Order: sequence, then structure tokens, then C-alpha cells
Amino acid sequence: MSKEYQYMQRAFELAKKGIGSVNPNPLVGAVIVRDNEIIGEGYHEFFGGPHAEVNAFRSATESVEGATMFVTLEPCSHYGKTPPCAEAIVKNKIAKVVIGMLDPNPLVAGKGVKLLEDNGIEVEYGYLCEELSYLNRVFLKFIQNKVPYVVLKTAMTLDGKIASKTGDSRWVSNEMSRAHVHQIRNELAGILVGVDTVIADDPMLTTRLKKGEGRNPVRIVVDSTARIPLHSKIVNTPSQAKTIVAVTEKADSIKLKQIEELGNTVLVTKSRNGRVDLSDLMRQLGVSGIDGILLEGGATLNFAALEAGIVDEVISFIAPKIIGGANSKSPVGGEGIEWMKDAIELESIKIEQLGNDLLLTGKIKKNKCR
Repeated sequence: MSKEYQYMQRAFELAKKGIGSVNPNPLVGAVIVRDNEIIGEGYHEFFGGPHAEVNAFRSATESVEGATMFVTLEPCSHYGKTPPCAEAIVKNKIAKVVIGMLDPNPLVAGKGVKLLEDNGIEVEYGYLCEELSYLNRVFLKFIQNKVPYVVLKTAMTLDGKIASKTGDSRWVSNEMSRAHVHQIRNELAGILVGVDTVIADDPMLTTRLKKGEGRNPVRIVVDSTARIPLHSKIVNTPSQAKTIVAVTEKADSIKLKQIEELGNTVLVTKSRNGRVDLSDLMRQLGVSGIDGILLEGGATLNFAALEAGIVDEVISFIAPKIIGGANSKSPVGGEGIEWMKDAIELESIKIEQLGNDLLLTGKIKKNKCR
């Protein structure tokens, strides 16, 4: 392993420390090196706070003039909530910058590299690009398309069931798997369910990590005709997490006013086949700044999301249990796909073990169902 790779790997590990705190900004880490020794390092710690490069300069144990900086993402060149990092690099007289990947943000997109090179700074890039692209997959989609990155989560038994024939589903997956789900809730800005899940389970949909850490995602309920019970936890706890109820024009205006009076937000979307148009919902959520969503829907909503083409990634927990039942529900319902050749496929597959459970993660290869 080359020294350059090691320093970029360190910057990558630093970037991950910002998970759950920097949205909708990217996760970025930076390391300053002189004579094969790290003399400064930092990461983007929270949205609106100093960027990784600035924190690396602040932590430097000696002058950084003439040193090399390793940074996971192209330094910004525009004024936002903070001054441009590329200008700070020039001001601090860094001699060389090694960049993990370029920034597709139209406000940056090569301008950071140009500013550095115009000031005589050597620039090199291309380290850990695949790993960094995955780390910042939410940012990359949102900054380019202005709609959220959607992760569909399922938990099923070995024979593909999400509940027994009586409807009992506690618990399909083990404690380690359920804890992992809460980590994902902390990472993503929103969590999406259907109204039937709210009616059946009355969930809180908050993040529960050790020591009370973690961020609660915005709770989004797909509810075409506003059937959500006014006594449900999700509409009566606005102080713990924001709730958005997505409806169509068919929803009763009096019920919508009652939902709002409890401190919640109502979004009226276009209608598709008499239901919430999920593509329009994603557009509206993107406008509101929600860049990533964990879809924890039931079988019907899961299929609708796949059919609408809004799902980017699937994470599936598979428990070594068999319960059978011809009428027991599976993770994806709806009308289904007629021919195997038209099946929705995953790529970039990763498999890991959590206790006795298996976790399979993959990106949607091509949505043929749309």
C-alpha cells in the first residue's frame, strides 16, 4: 500500500465521522502531510460549520507552507455558509493537493482544481474514488438531480416472509440488525412509510442509538386520503421529530387542518392511479431540502416505489428462520412483474453477517418496471 493511499484512507476515515451531521453537505476529510508525517487533519463536523480543510489547518502542529494536503473531495471555490476552501489552501501556501474525487456540484465542478492550479499548486486526484462515491452517494444524487436518494429496507425470513400468517412480525431480524437500522435512520434525513403501517403499528419512527445519540429523521407518511389517526404517536410528537403527511386532492380539508393544528406538515401531491404520485412527492421533498430517505414501507408501498423508479438502493436483512404460509406477506407486494426477464435487478452487491442474520445491500441496476 502506497503512502498516498494510506493518507487518503485516513482522510476517508475522518470523513465518515460526519455521518448524520452534515446533510445536505458532503462528507469530507482532510490530512496535511510533510516529510511523510501527518501534521494536521480534520473533517466536516456539522452543517454550517468549518469545512474539513479549515479544520485540518486549525489542527496543524507546525507551519503548513510547502506541505501536501490529501482531501477526499475537490475543495470548494464559492462562498456559501463558509468561505471557499480553495482560497484557504492558496492562502496557507500548500504546495500540492491530492483529491479523492471531483465535486459534481455546479458551483464547484472543476473550479476548485482550476483555482489551485492557477495559483501554482500541483493537483493530483483519483484515489479511493469508488469508495468515496458510495460514501457520498446521497449528496451526489441530490446535488445533481435535486431529489432524495432512497434506500428501501426490508427484513424477512429465509423463506421470504415479513410476518407470520397471523401478522406477527416481532421480531423477524435480530437485535444487531435492528440496531443497524437505527444507524441508517441517523444517516438519512427522512424516513418514509405508508399510512397502513401507522394504523397497524402506531410507530414512532425515531432513532434509538446507545447513550441517546443520533438524529431523528423527518417522518413522512404516504396517505392519499388522510386516513391517519389523529391519536397516532407520529402526529402527536412534533417536538421529537417533524412529520409530513403526503396526500392527494381527495383528502378531506377538515382532516388536513386538524393534522396541521397538531404541529405537522401536509404536502398535497399529484395523483397517480388515485394515489400519491411518489415521483412528485420526491420532487417536493427535494425542494424542502430532504436529501436522503429510508423507505420502511409495507409490501404495497415498496412495490409502488420500485414501480415509480424512486428507489436507488436496497438493504435486506435475512433471518435464518422459516415460517411458511401461502398467505404470509413478502417484502414486496402490489401487482408484481409478469416475466422474470423484466425483474428489477441489483448490482454492486455487498453481503455481511450480523449475528446469525445476513445483510444484503445492492444498488438498483435498472428499473424495468417504470
